[in-house]
Amino acid sequence: MSTNAGERAPLIETVVTTTGSDGVVNCAAMGVRWGEKELAFWPFDATRTLRNLRVHGEAVVHLTDDVLLFVESALGNPRPATRPATAIDGAVIEAVQSWREVVVIEIVPSTSGELPRSMVRARVVASGRGSSHEPLGLCRARHAAVEASILASRLRWLGDARVWAELDRLQELVDKTAGPRERAAMEYVRRYVAERCVAEPS
Repeated sequence: MSTNAGERAPLIETVVTTTGSDGVVNCAAMGVRWGEKELAFWPFDATRTLRNLRVHGEAVVHLTDDVLLFVESALGNPRPATRPATAIDGAVIEAVQSWREVVVIEIVPSTSGELPRSMVRARVVASGRGSSHEPLGLCRARHAAVEASILASRLRWLGDARVWAELDRLQELVDKTAGPRERAAMEYVRRYVAERCVAEPS
C-alpha cells in the first residue's frame, strides 16, 4: 500500500474489533498500514482476530489516544462500551476519536517473521468520528506505554531479562511525562510481565 507520492503508507497503531460466531466482540491492538480506501494488517494466525475475520470478513478499525485501552487490547480482554457499526455487522467503540468499518478483500499467509501470521487487505466501506475529546497530540509517556505493551506481548521470545531492561528504560519516560491514564497503562504492562516471569525485576 502506497501514498500518492509512491511511498509506503505509515503503520498506525489502532484497536480493531471483530465479532466471533458466538456474537462476542473481540478487541485487539493492531498495527495497520493506513490508506484512504484500503487498509492492511497482519494478525497472528493463532489469534481470535484472524479466526473472526475468516468467518465474518468484517472489522472496525479505531483510532484512539487512550493508551490504557490500547494496552488492555494488546495484552488482555477489555470490554469497552460499543454500539453497532453502520455498514457492517460489527461493533464501534464509543470512546474513540474516529473509526473505519472495513470488509476483507483477501487474507494471504505470510512467510516472514518468527510466528505464523497472515496479511489482511480490507476495503473501507464506512467511517465516523467519535464524540470524545480532541486528540491531545504527542506524549512521550503514551508512546512508551505502547512500546512496553508490544515488548510484553513478545515476552516468550525476547526473554525476561531483556523485557525488564526495556521496561525500566521506558519507565523513565513515563515517570517524567505521564498523566494518570499513561501511568495506569504502564502499571498494567508491568503487572502482566511480572505474572508471567520467573525472575522479578532487580
